[in-house]
Amino acid sequence: MKIDTSITAEGLKEKLARFWEVSGAKIRAIESEYDTDKGAPVFTVEGTYTTRGWTEWTQGFQYGASILQFDATGDEAFLESGRRNTVEHMAPHVTHFGVHDHGFNNVSTYGNLLRLMNEGVLQENEWERRFYEIALKSSGAVQARRWTELPDGLGYVYSFNGPHSLFADTIRSMRALALSHRLGHTYCGENDVHLSLAERLVKHAATTARFIVYYSEGRDAYDVHGRAAHEAIFNLNDGNFRCPSSQQGYSPFSTWTRGHAWVMLGFAEQLEFLDTLSADEPLPCGGREAVREMMLKAATATCDFYIENTPADGVSYWDTGAPGLAQMGDYLDRPADPFNEHEPVDSSASAIAAQGLLRLGRVLGEEAGEKYTQAGLTVISRLLEEPYLSVDPSHQGLLLHSVYHRPNGWDHIPAGQKVPCGESSMWGDYHIREAALLVGRMGAGEYYRFF
Repeated sequence: MKIDTSITAEGLKEKLARFWEVSGAKIRAIESEYDTDKGAPVFTVEGTYTTRGWTEWTQGFQYGASILQFDATGDEAFLESGRRNTVEHMAPHVTHFGVHDHGFNNVSTYGNLLRLMNEGVLQENEWERRFYEIALKSSGAVQARRWTELPDGLGYVYSFNGPHSLFADTIRSMRALALSHRLGHTYCGENDVHLSLAERLVKHAATTARFIVYYSEGRDAYDVHGRAAHEAIFNLNDGNFRCPSSQQGYSPFSTWTRGHAWVMLGFAEQLEFLDTLSADEPLPCGGREAVREMMLKAATATCDFYIENTPADGVSYWDTGAPGLAQMGDYLDRPADPFNEHEPVDSSASAIAAQGLLRLGRVLGEEAGEKYTQAGLTVISRLLEEPYLSVDPSHQGLLLHSVYHRPNGWDHIPAGQKVPCGESSMWGDYHIREAALLVGRMGAGEYYRFF
């Protein structure tokens, strides 16, 4: 991508104002038109949200969107909606033992509400605070229960594929463990053994950094510096790593950009969290400095890969190894084309990546982090305008040209097109709101973190 060094967070004020106006209309449309009896909305077909989930992993994004809308605009109708729907619908997600998505569903709802109370935006209420806290404490412990221990002192929260499976995206669910730990909670196992949630968080991060992220260190013939695999497979009989895999990417040896983006953001956020722990906090994997070095290496490598392997405007295609890209010539030297005939763009990956770039830039500081900050602003500036911002009032989506599951063929291909385009996803809409909120705070000389 070509980083625009002239963009500032303050300079995006007008784009952000328009964005939040459009965003509010989309939330109201879904609330009034979507039938929740069908399950959580997942992605649009011809502009209308529909459901097709492996699990109800997008419901927190739906209700969390209203909370972010309130955060950005102060419109209390969205706060009331987000708060009410959290209370009425999100409890099953707190105790859901079958998924790796707690950081998506519960931090986006209970976590955002607690953050706003901590920031003084919501009026202090002891029992409301305790309600959010017990939900987040429980969520972190339930998430930590999906654990595969490895013989070398590592381990991971396993995916819904089973105990043999580590997903790239789960690094962002470590937010659930971080919040639970921050609230003083522990994981309590058989015979009342108490386990540190921070310890499991760090071990999961270290396993992800070692087996999901590549560093040109000769692991295999496709060990390209900074790329991320979607999945790592382990032999549960002896704990050995067997191979990379991919559920939603083109292949185990190419890079599915949405999973890659979640690695970028997940490590950047955990670096921010790590910096708030007390100096005497006991941590595995070599202690605090070694853990920070491990996380920083993974975050920097994946962010560098994104910058080097994304089209000029910072918007990515769905997989960097997708076969149709070879027919597109020098596609990295020009802006992404969501209407091309060969491979779809995935704007949701770019929305997630933008926030990862911005947060890594903040972690590194003004001078060392400038490249990443400007790269993040370049991406978000592009996504805040057409053809990515969905300004058609009849379209329920907010961020256009998102892709869900290309290999399964779940994404809508409009008449006259050869690849999916023109549609939105609940995670893409939520993450562009998160990124927009962050840039708005930065433009006002402020900042926010998930905790």
